[in-house]
Amino acid sequence: MGATSDDADTLCEINFLQLSFFNMKQTYSIGAFAIILDDQDRVLLCHRNDYDLWNLPGGGVEFNEAPWECVVREVKEEVGLDVEVERLAGVYSKRNQDDLVFSFVCRVVSGKLTLTDEADQIDYFSVGKIPRNTSPKQVERIKEVLADKSKTLVMRVQEGPSSISLIKEGKL
Repeated sequence: MGATSDDADTLCEINFLQLSFFNMKQTYSIGAFAIILDDQDRVLLCHRNDYDLWNLPGGGVEFNEAPWECVVREVKEEVGLDVEVERLAGVYSKRNQDDLVFSFVCRVVSGKLTLTDEADQIDYFSVGKIPRNTSPKQVERIKEVLADKSKTLVMRVQEGPSSISLIKEGKL
């Protein structure tokens, strides 16, 4: 029994699918955010200019940048502070969004809180007084840091819609 042209076509299709599968690259957006606490365990939040939303200072990791470098840069750009990373607090994945987020506990080494084109308000909040229009996923991260005296690294998937989606739906 010899191979038919149909067999050859099927073999070519399988080889093409295997080649395509191995050449696929999954891309993620990677974010890095700072949890900065003052001496009263209040967390620093900034209010975004583009949306009515409070969030931790931070943002997207740029090409050729490490997440810990990103968080230092983003804090300076957004709120005018120079920070030092004390520790990695958490690594979070957002299901169905291909997002990977790093949370770092940082301490202020210099600088002055400064309003920028990214933040029109900046303030420290106790956990019980965090504004309602704060990113829910970031509130979870803040609470995990404040509750964890042993400084355990958190790694988990965070569920639910994005903060921007919640704002657009009038739910935040």
